[in-house]
Amino acid sequence: MVLFSSSTLNGDELILENFDKGSENRWDFFSDQVMGGISTGKLYFQKEDELNFINLVGDVSTENQGGFIQARSKLTETIKKDIEGIVINAKGNNTTYYIHLRTTGTLLPWQYYQAEFSVTSNWQEIKIPLISFKRSGNFLRKKVKPASITSIGLVAYGRNHKANLSVASIRFY
Repeated sequence: MVLFSSSTLNGDELILENFDKGSENRWDFFSDQVMGGISTGKLYFQKEDELNFINLVGDVSTENQGGFIQARSKLTETIKKDIEGIVINAKGNNTTYYIHLRTTGTLLPWQYYQAEFSVTSNWQEIKIPLISFKRSGNFLRKKVKPASITSIGLVAYGRNHKANLSVASIRFY
């Protein structure tokens, strides 16, 4: 279930996404082609046994000053201030990926907060504290304020490679 209303979230762990019905309407695909790059990719919404997940696949190229493909979803609910981080259930092609957070303070398209994580070919829970997110520029706050988060992105970024990332759930803790 994605956070859709404009109320404040409460609880120890909050589900942002479990890729059930309608998740294809909540996620958008972006690539560096929006700025002249040549990276290509697609999003797939799949099911394995009883597990629903999103699959981000493609070819990331740093040519033409590019270097990313991304799946992004907007949050429409305010997050309670005491959220400490994000937990994802993910697998992939044994490489590093990134989560990008946009906030009310990331006004320009190239502004975000980024944290990296690595995946293996097996499903695993990955916990990423908010303090691990680094700002993309000095004009942003040093730390992410949970109540200001407006979107989350799953990103293959920064080097020439084949991307294959699957994520079955995203939660705040």
